[in-house]
Amino acid sequence: MKTQGKKSIAIDMDGVIADVEAQLIKYYEQVYGVKTTKEAIKGLSGADAFPLDAATRTMIYTPGFFRNLEVIPGAVEALTILKDKYELYIVSAATEFPLSLFEKVEWLKEHFPFITWHNIVLCGDKSIIDTDYMIDDHCKNLNFCKGKAIMFDAHHNQNEAGHARFFSWTEILEYFEQEELKFAEASN
Repeated sequence: MKTQGKKSIAIDMDGVIADVEAQLIKYYEQVYGVKTTKEAIKGLSGADAFPLDAATRTMIYTPGFFRNLEVIPGAVEALTILKDKYELYIVSAATEFPLSLFEKVEWLKEHFPFITWHNIVLCGDKSIIDTDYMIDDHCKNLNFCKGKAIMFDAHHNQNEAGHARFFSWTEILEYFEQEELKFAEASN
């Protein structure tokens, strides 16, 4: 439900506010006994970064995988600031992993209790999302963004271009401060 007068932001979960990379690295070592790091997988696809799991994708179908994700540093603080000026929607292509639906809702309740169920969109195809901004780590979602596309840096998108790339929530907050200044100047 959009609030009149506020611009809206669609925010992806996995890789943007929820640290899937850290969880994959942890599970990969637990399941296969192979250690890796975020630096080692930078620029690799999921299949190349975790080749022993590529065929089965066991890790992401393991109960608890999505429920136990760490929060991306700065995400809670940033969304707390942004919620006062923007209508925030958490948007996740969660139906690809049906077991994740309940886990993602529970995770959001724990870490982002100020985001109500009204503003959580669990879908399959994000091209249906019509917000003023979209923050995502996958170009396949940003390419169809109807508003301004903001790419959150991730190991798998290093070779992707065409969207403004941000490396932290601090950078994203700075971007929105600049957007507010532009909007204020245009209004005068």
